[in-house]
This record gives sequence, structure tokens and C-alpha cells, in this order.
Amino acid sequence: MKALVCLKPGEFEYTQIEEPRLQPGYSMLKIKRIGICGTDLHAYRGTQPYFNYPRILGHELAAEFVTSNDDTGFSPGESLTFIPYLSCKKCIACRSGKTNCCSSIQVIGVHTDGGMTDYISIPNDLLLKSKGLSYDELALVEPLAIGAHGVRRADIKAGEFVLVSGAGPIGLGTIAFAKIARAKVIVTDMNEDRLKFCKEQLNVEHTINASTENVTQRLQDITSGDMPTVIFDATGNQAAINNALQYLAHGGRYILIGLQKNELIFSHPEFHKRETTLMSSRNATRQDFEYVIQCISNKGIDPLALITHRVKFEEVKNVFEQWLDPASGVIKAIVEND
Repeated sequence: MKALVCLKPGEFEYTQIEEPRLQPGYSMLKIKRIGICGTDLHAYRGTQPYFNYPRILGHELAAEFVTSNDDTGFSPGESLTFIPYLSCKKCIACRSGKTNCCSSIQVIGVHTDGGMTDYISIPNDLLLKSKGLSYDELALVEPLAIGAHGVRRADIKAGEFVLVSGAGPIGLGTIAFAKIARAKVIVTDMNEDRLKFCKEQLNVEHTINASTENVTQRLQDITSGDMPTVIFDATGNQAAINNALQYLAHGGRYILIGLQKNELIFSHPEFHKRETTLMSSRNATRQDFEYVIQCISNKGIDPLALITHRVKFEEVKNVFEQWLDPASGVIKAIVEND
């Protein structure tokens, strides 16, 4: 079967590999859609933590059920998605239900080969029913679950001012679920087109261009001097992560969804005087995935509004580098593998 392999930073190659062998407890799936996310872009750039080459990318996936040696409750031809996190089920995190941060987690498309291929074999306990969602919608469940998990960790109260830093796909999902939690959402980014998208597609009232506006002054004006009580970083940018503490209200929570390779550098007095709660938010749990599917089914969120680019699998190698350029206008690219 065909596969697209990232051999090293900046280099893709189409190749033929063997189809996966079906093992007990696993199902064979035909890949139908692949969402391109920041992790894939960072891996191509060579800036993604926890990453080795060569690697078949792709973890935002929608698929067709082919077969299994077990009774899975799925029928051949049925559409589905799955949780792309392989956990050990034995470590302290897994024993407490936090399989999303398993001590030896293997994320498909990051630590192990992913879905930029024809077929993939996935553990049965990771499969998720489509509940009538289309392949396009199913491919966006995983990135939306990342935002949903971060919002759940933040325990937002209705009416809180929430700042989301970064209006990429993960940030947009975070915005959507923060709004569902009835937060007053503020968005910062340096890309005016993305801020316009937040206003027009997600009905965000307050947006701030961090490259042209005084962020501190705008936040003070919007919050009547209080500043946001919750900040989400969805940039994965070291400078943005380290600088955002100054925007946080005293007693506030700072949740890092974005990831970068280097150090967190905060002024201890600034961090301490706020009695800041600092949290990371990694991956998502089955609860988050099922909540996202429910929200899409109930029209509480429209993932299709995020799709700006669409290509065939055979075209990915030629266009992928273009998506690294902010001028491309890409928010979410979808790869079709029909």
C-alpha cells in the first residue's frame, strides 16, 4: 500500500509499504480523511518535541471499518474515528483514568507511524462511533478534543473573561468550547485574517492583534481593569508563552495547551503574587472525544467552518510546504484518501 513518509525535516517521500497485519484485539481501517495540524507542521520543520524520523505523519483521522477478528460492534463499511493515543493502562496516570498523559504514551503519527497511508490497524478499545458525522467532521474530532480537554481542565465559570492566545486550529477549538462554557472570550493573534475569522465564524466579540496593538491596555479596557481570570496558550511559541503571565488576573489560571521545546521563564514574583495556578493540558480522554462528537451532532459546534484547504493524498508532498507560510491562509487542511 502507498504511504507518505517524512524522512527528515523538510523532506517527504511517497513509498510502498506492507499492509498491517491484523492482530487479536485490533481492527483494520481504511483511511478516508487526514487532518493536518500544528504537530505535523512542526514535525516537518524539525521543531516538534518527542519526535523521531523517518515517520509517517497523521493522527487526525477518519476511516472506514474493514474487519476485525473480534466482535467490535462495527460493521464493514461503517465510518468512524478513533483515539490516536496508545497508553500502557498500567502506570499511575492510566490507573487514575488519565490515559491522555500515560507515562509511556505513544501518539499515532508522532511516536509511531500514523495515517498518511491506505490502511491502519488500531486497538478496538480506541474506536469511536460516528453518530452520523461525515468523514470531514470525524477527521476534526481529535483537534477539537484537545481544546475541549483544556477547557474542562480550566473549570471555567460562566461570565469569566478568558483569553485564548493563538487562533490556529487548536486555539479555535478552545475558543468554541470556552464559549459553550459561557465564558467571555478574548482572542490574541498576530494574524489579522485569523482574528477576522474568529469574529465572523465564531462570533468572538473581542480580538487583539498582538503585533499592532497594546495588549495590556486592551485587556484592561475590556475587563474593566480586572484582566482575564483564565488564559489558554495555543501558540506553542516560547515568547508568547513566557510573556502571557503579565496578562493574567490575580488568582487566575494559566493553561498551556501549546507545546514548544524550550524552557518556561517566568518572573517568580509576578507568578507568586498572583497565586497563579499553572496547568498543562495534554491530548484528550475518551470523555472529551465523546463530548466533541455530541457537540457536533447537536450543532453546538461546526467543524466544517474550520476547513480552508483540501487536497488529494497524491498532492500532499507538493503542497505541504506552502502550508507553513501564514500568507497561505490555511487554518485546517484536509487530505482526501478515497
